[in-house]
Amino acid sequence: MRIMLAHLAIVGFVPRPGHLRPQACEQSRGSGSTRLSPAVDAGPRGTDVPAPASHVRRDLQGLRAIAVIAVVSTHLTGWPRGGFVGVDVFFVLSGFLVTGILLADLQAEGTVRLGAFFARRVKRLLPAALVVLAVVVGAAFLVFSPVRAESTLVDAVSAAGLLSNWHFGLEGRDYFAATDVSPLQHFWSLSIEEQFSVAWPFLVLLAVAALPVAVRRARGGRVAVGLLAGAVVVASGIVAVVQTPVDPSLSYFSTLTRAGELATGAMIAAAAPVLVRIPAAARALLAWVGLAVIIAAVFLIDPADPFPAPAAALPVLGAALVIGGGIGGDPRHRHLFVLTNPLAVTIGDLSYSLYLWHLPVIVFAGVLLAPGPAATGITVLAMLVLTVATYLGIEQPLHRSPWAARTAHRREPAPAEPERVSEPAPRRASSLASRPAGYIPGQRYYPGSRPMAPVPPEPTKPVAPTPVVRHDAQRMPAPPASGETDDAPAWAAWRARFAPRVAMAGASLAIGTGATALAVMLAYGAPTLPGLPLAAPAAVDVAAEAGDALGTLQGELAAATTAASWPDLRPSLDEVQRASSSANRARDCFTPGVALEAARCTWGSADAPRHLYLVGDSSAMAYAPAFAKLADDSGGAWRVTTVGMYGCRFTDVLLESRDPSVMAACGQRKVDVASMIAAAPADLLVVSNAFTLGRSVDGRDLGAGELASAIASEITGWAPAGRTVYLAPPPHGADLGRCVSPLTGPSACLAGVDDVWTQMETATEVQAAATGDSAISSLPFSCWQGACPAFAGDTPVRYDDTHITPAFAERLTPILRGELAARDLY
Repeated sequence: MRIMLAHLAIVGFVPRPGHLRPQACEQSRGSGSTRLSPAVDAGPRGTDVPAPASHVRRDLQGLRAIAVIAVVSTHLTGWPRGGFVGVDVFFVLSGFLVTGILLADLQAEGTVRLGAFFARRVKRLLPAALVVLAVVVGAAFLVFSPVRAESTLVDAVSAAGLLSNWHFGLEGRDYFAATDVSPLQHFWSLSIEEQFSVAWPFLVLLAVAALPVAVRRARGGRVAVGLLAGAVVVASGIVAVVQTPVDPSLSYFSTLTRAGELATGAMIAAAAPVLVRIPAAARALLAWVGLAVIIAAVFLIDPADPFPAPAAALPVLGAALVIGGGIGGDPRHRHLFVLTNPLAVTIGDLSYSLYLWHLPVIVFAGVLLAPGPAATGITVLAMLVLTVATYLGIEQPLHRSPWAARTAHRREPAPAEPERVSEPAPRRASSLASRPAGYIPGQRYYPGSRPMAPVPPEPTKPVAPTPVVRHDAQRMPAPPASGETDDAPAWAAWRARFAPRVAMAGASLAIGTGATALAVMLAYGAPTLPGLPLAAPAAVDVAAEAGDALGTLQGELAAATTAASWPDLRPSLDEVQRASSSANRARDCFTPGVALEAARCTWGSADAPRHLYLVGDSSAMAYAPAFAKLADDSGGAWRVTTVGMYGCRFTDVLLESRDPSVMAACGQRKVDVASMIAAAPADLLVVSNAFTLGRSVDGRDLGAGELASAIASEITGWAPAGRTVYLAPPPHGADLGRCVSPLTGPSACLAGVDDVWTQMETATEVQAAATGDSAISSLPFSCWQGACPAFAGDTPVRYDDTHITPAFAERLTPILRGELAARDLY
């Protein structure tokens, strides 16, 4: 009875103060239906009185399904490329549902019950999230390298503190990067939603503070909330438009740029009485248009597009149309069958648990399974097993538990099983309509009350008179016996309802784990170390035949491609990952914001007769230790200056970068380097830039040939004719954070030569030949027979997927010196 009465209060019937404590919409990204009323109500003792049929907004569950499928598909397969906008759909839905709770409280009582609101949020979202965080951190220390495991622990702490988005945004994390993906990176959106849920109730109270209680409970409170939401939409939109081009990474994760998306949902909730007056046919059309807009956004928006401004407006608009179009009418919305079919609704129910688990499973599978269709299928299976087990065993039982159900007033207990509603009804019904089934005239009804059968007096002692409620002869509920609580029946009912589901969750987890293990064995046979399958290299002792540094290095690379275990590397892979570029003595010569000084970036004797410049982006910086050693070993014949900027390719057009400091300083750094060389002319110029494609700031995609030409145009005249060398960076290696694991061997870190690298090398050689200059390929000293290992001998090759370590760079000094000498340049 408590639940049904609370529902009646929400949908527009306002009782006398102190009687009803309405339950409003309970929101999350995931499971549970969005309901207008419960299915069954407990009547007087010994009876079950049917309640009104459950009104589930199936379209909202289907909307959750579309959003989560888009996100999971993009993270798992990279298709569709715009699937990440599913998060924006979640934001609008969250703002709508959270605001519905607050508006229901305002309508019923003229204020917001903060204790009840936050208790529901904690029960609804926290248990499953904490379980995922704990499991991921534990698995990280078993599967990842120490460096990556420690980083995952930091990510988990920020997620538990609801600060993931600021953690990733302020460290400059690129959400769209294919490497260095945290298994907890998706918690950024949950952090934004909960930051909104914490702040929004207080802002709502502030917005209605000056209104009389009667006005708050009427239209005035709804109007005030709608105006507040509109102001947030405008302010957040302005911040997004200004910040997106300046700092794309931070703007993607920022609460300030995303708050407007949640506030859009809040505006829809506030406008429910207006929207419900739209003809039913028009609302249905709006919902279909909104669905089409969302699907278009998923397939049309590209990660390279400016985001969130303006591209996020498309999925936000689509979600708003679907949600607003579904207000009023039959909540089943059978006409919108794409969203309201049973499969979509079921996926919507599971969406929160699915969202929590999908990225950790994808990231860990990437470490443990060799890529391919089998790995994708196994990943999906593991994802579903964990999702179903979490939904049945953790999410729903704890969400529906009677704990904290009495946070408003102890004398007026809230329903033990809160139900969700889609939006408060815009009109108030008559007082007679608010009377529940089984209503007994003259009896007081309030949440938690139950008509009790008369209790016979105890024969051993007199019984005190029992207070009578109005004209009803039934007694009030007797106080609980010693050791009992008023919640005991609720807890008993909860255990009876959810114990079978918890058992089913355990069985699902056990059976699913066995099925996943069987799938791994069928796909891969006996456990093997993942990696690039390679034929054993020819048994050629190239070091003995050549007797030089290159031959020795090639022999070590060949051995590394078939190594079964990691050697004792010096420095270790953990050390080079922790140090990153800080161990490079030329780092400050390539850092934005650090003033360029020739003396600090020059090695060798100041009186050396010949001057070599190494110029470029971080690829040049990685080679700097090799050329610095070349100067030190030249016996005073050469001095070497290494200058440039990481992320800033030395082309005559400015290329896009997600690092705002690079975008701001790249153009000027090119001018400064040109001036430096003009003041102290170069006898030899070595240029090294990343071998990746790019896009100019005016939106032009540049191919390999165009980039090679743009580099040549930028450096024309910086060195004497024929004295420019284009030094290729090594091909991309494996992501060490992903491939290095106590459970895998060196084969997991083998990488092939990608097609883009090959295109760039070919284009560079063609450009060098056209201008009479030289090109040096890095392939002979970084890969063996098309396979690029993570180490050579006892030296780690890279500290990430792109840059070579300073120790390996110094090993290249005699090789590069020989390459220059072979071209009569040294």
